[in-house]
Amino acid sequence: MNHDELSELYQEVIMEHNHHPRNYGVLPNANHQAAGFNPLCGDRINLKLNIDQDDKITAIMFEGNGCAISIASASLLTEMVQGKPVAEAYGLFEQFHELLTGKTVNTASLGKLTVLAGVNAFPARVKCATLAWHTLKAALADDASTVSTETGNDL
Repeated sequence: MNHDELSELYQEVIMEHNHHPRNYGVLPNANHQAAGFNPLCGDRINLKLNIDQDDKITAIMFEGNGCAISIASASLLTEMVQGKPVAEAYGLFEQFHELLTGKTVNTASLGKLTVLAGVNAFPARVKCATLAWHTLKAALADDASTVSTETGNDL
């Protein structure tokens, strides 16, 4: 597969997750939650999850609105961390952060998240792609303050 075909495939995955986001909606009785806001482009994410007594993410859903990259990233995030231990979710956050800052990463463990790798060429879009991830990190830490991409919570 050449570069143009790969780029087109990545765009298709992003658009599919934007138009049909996974795990979008209300999660009643969530035991962890956080909100995120990107004032640069108006993206808003509310993330709710349940963590069981074994420190495993048993359910995760999000609501919000934003650009295609922001919604696709949130959708992919929910697919990636569902059923995972909290420690593994933190590890995915770190790997994703490195991917978007252009560092060398073992992409095998990131699965579909690699479709967002090209975002690192567009600094404003990095904030869109990482909003849900920073919101997840706040939810895991029970941080009730709203995550903002303009207050040092970003890349």
